[in-house]
Amino acid sequence: MLLTEASEAFAHHLGDVRRLSPATVRAYRADLRDLAALAATRGVTALTDVDLELLREWLWHASERGDARSTLARRTATARALFSWALETGLVPTDPSLRLTAPKRARTLPRVAPSAALAEVMERSAAEAADGDAISRRDHAVLELLYGSGIRVSELCGIDIDDIDQQRGVVRVVGKGDRERVVPFGAPARRALQAYLPVRPALLTGTAPDAHGALFLGARGGRLSPRVVHRLVSRRIGPVMGAENVGAHALRHAAATHLLDGGADLRSVQELLGHASLGTTQIYTHVSSERLAAVYRLAHPRA
Repeated sequence: MLLTEASEAFAHHLGDVRRLSPATVRAYRADLRDLAALAATRGVTALTDVDLELLREWLWHASERGDARSTLARRTATARALFSWALETGLVPTDPSLRLTAPKRARTLPRVAPSAALAEVMERSAAEAADGDAISRRDHAVLELLYGSGIRVSELCGIDIDDIDQQRGVVRVVGKGDRERVVPFGAPARRALQAYLPVRPALLTGTAPDAHGALFLGARGGRLSPRVVHRLVSRRIGPVMGAENVGAHALRHAAATHLLDGGADLRSVQELLGHASLGTTQIYTHVSSERLAAVYRLAHPRA
């Protein structure tokens, strides 16, 4: 089988069988297309002709053009996953990626907006929503729910009206791997939703087939897209973080860190965020420790 054909079959396997998110499948597919392009320049087109030397050259080229270590690690994982699947399905007799090593990933701590600064952002957003149109009220509800629950932007965009239980203050979301969980949210998010829902029909044009049950709608009446949410968060949160481009994950980072700062235990934060591994959640303990150390250095007379 050609490498390009195997790559496409593997991408479909990731989406249809392993139920990985569309964004993850796109990343795998892009990596494998890049591998196939390099292989073609070396006269390699068949999957069985890809060897360890070619895979190492592929990573070396990525390193030379300045790709981050996290990207190189992901590419290594992509190659390993492809050939593990190919070996299981009988497409290759041996796995050339077994000795392929990934560079050690550097631990980078996420930047977190201070809780006081976020409170000011939310207050300004609430004031605009109080006298604003449906878009203003929607944007405020989006910000409050992202920060108040710590959910992912993809999870937020996938919420239907029936997923919200305002009386209990919880929302059902579908996370990575189609795993469902019920996440609590606080009074500010509840108030923002109560203000948004009565004006939501103004955004519903009836042209988008999946929008009728969607909680958050775009300006054209369809289900709200992650790109719009990213722009909203970047515009509102970026200035308080001193950054021009801040993704929606900034509010998820803030929610996790502020929970730990407030005394929440790590296991509860893991459940809230929907992390499969506790190790993923532990990065936020380092963020809290860094903040604690900074306060100590500033405040303690013998620091």
